[in-house]
Amino acid sequence: MLDQDETRTPRVTGALVVAGRPLPLRVAVPLAVAAGLALLVAFPPYGVWPLAPVGVALLAAAAHRRRLRAGAGLGFLTGVALFAPLLAWTNLHTGYLPWVLLSLLQAGYLALLGAATAWVSPLADRGRWAWPALTGLLWVGQEALRDRTPFGGFPWGRLAFSQDESPLLRLAALGGAPVVTFAVALVGGLLVTAGWHTVSTLRRTTPNGTTLNGTSPSTDPADTAGPDGTADTNPTTDTAAPSGRGSARRWAPVVVPAVVAVALTAGALLVPVASTGSGAGVTVAIVQGNVPRLGLDFNAQRQAVLNNHVDATIELAGRVAAGQQPHPDVVVWPENSSDIDPLRNPAAGARISQAADTIGAPILVGAVLLGPDVGQVRNAGILWRPGTGADMEQLYTKRHPVPFAEYVPLRDVARMVSKQVDLIRNDFVPGSTPGVVRAGPAVLGDVICFEVAYDEVVRDTVTGGAQLLVVQTNNATFNVAEARQQLAMVRLRAVEHGRPALMASTVGVSGFVAPDGRVSDATGFNTREVVVRQLRLDDGRTLATRLGWWPEVTLAALAAAALVGAAVLRRRRVMPG
Repeated sequence: MLDQDETRTPRVTGALVVAGRPLPLRVAVPLAVAAGLALLVAFPPYGVWPLAPVGVALLAAAAHRRRLRAGAGLGFLTGVALFAPLLAWTNLHTGYLPWVLLSLLQAGYLALLGAATAWVSPLADRGRWAWPALTGLLWVGQEALRDRTPFGGFPWGRLAFSQDESPLLRLAALGGAPVVTFAVALVGGLLVTAGWHTVSTLRRTTPNGTTLNGTSPSTDPADTAGPDGTADTNPTTDTAAPSGRGSARRWAPVVVPAVVAVALTAGALLVPVASTGSGAGVTVAIVQGNVPRLGLDFNAQRQAVLNNHVDATIELAGRVAAGQQPHPDVVVWPENSSDIDPLRNPAAGARISQAADTIGAPILVGAVLLGPDVGQVRNAGILWRPGTGADMEQLYTKRHPVPFAEYVPLRDVARMVSKQVDLIRNDFVPGSTPGVVRAGPAVLGDVICFEVAYDEVVRDTVTGGAQLLVVQTNNATFNVAEARQQLAMVRLRAVEHGRPALMASTVGVSGFVAPDGRVSDATGFNTREVVVRQLRLDDGRTLATRLGWWPEVTLAALAAAALVGAAVLRRRRVMPG
């Protein structure tokens, strides 16, 4: 996919010489791989968030001024270096094929990003500030596409989800994950602009007016931008420029973008976010009952998993009676805490009723329910009240089942790729209503497992009246890295909507999240734990909640406009190679 001849001398059409050369492939290829690795390390469990904009910058530099095919190839290298290790938890218990296919699919979207980066190079070369803005817009556009296609998309690995410890997290309150992604990529664009100008400045200031490799100095518009950020039509090498004003002018294109990148990141701390909710207080318990064994065979231990959560809840009731812990107003069990349908299995229902009656509080139970038709099942959260049992009016069915994990699209075709698809004997059917669960003193916004990655699924619970965000999840088939990546998403959602939040997992990590993204009472992994915390609810709306999907629509539309604009500009210019 990478062209070997992209660094040859630019062609001339009439008197017009097109923008300068791309980086040599021997440099661009390592940069693309390094970009993916930098992005990887920005995400949990590593959490070195400043490397996210660095990774963005490296890919932008590698793909700049390349042919589309080469840009796509470099983007693909970045995608493989990022997604293959980031999603390694998908191969722990299902084999290598799903992991490889998913990683390659996700890398394909970064290939599109690399091609788009190459395509808009003429626009990036127009002025100092064009490149950062274009970088931000293209990343948002790529994520908007990846989040929705195919089969509903897979938003794991969005730039925004790497910023759980970053000042940029606060920007989620203004426009959600798309605005955070835009800010991260914008900072990356500023860094690549500063880096690119550093190299070109050093070239122009070598002795005898030659570049570092002995050739004539570049006269690219992007490399000779004037003080106003537009191309300088009369560039010079500045080799004889005196110190002081001339030196400052030479280095301004380097210093200014770097300073703006730092200022933008630090300035995000000025975005106001609440440390606690502003509403009534409520005491919530998370029960992490654990499973007998990690892996897919936890399903074969369904009764044991249910018993673990019942017993842990009854033990909590004992500590409450002894005055060791406060009485909870509501208890949250994780996804798959009852894989035996408690509505059809009297014994399972009786065990849950025993737990609810003993603790004296409603329990949000993660259950697998049969139906509505033969061969179908539902992944649900159902409120189980003390004394009366299941409240069928407070039942949420997962709206976004995971393709090839909870249902198999195109099953006949998928079977030709792997016979393992038939391990999913019954397809999970999606629900149709948001997870707004009224649990007495609190209105819960319930989302299940991977749904926390989808903007609209979480937002719909808040606009529906949720005061506390609840993520029920089952990480028994994955590992602690996946659990921490998911918790980072919960942190962003809490800031985005100004709500307290919690994540309840079968095996960990579980914990509470404040509206400013701080985590409290986080549990260990593969442990049995119960945590209780007093929270203050909130029913206000942040700017992000009120704007909904419009920030993403606007930024993605601008990205599309940039692609069209580059096409128009390319009709007037001849690109190298």
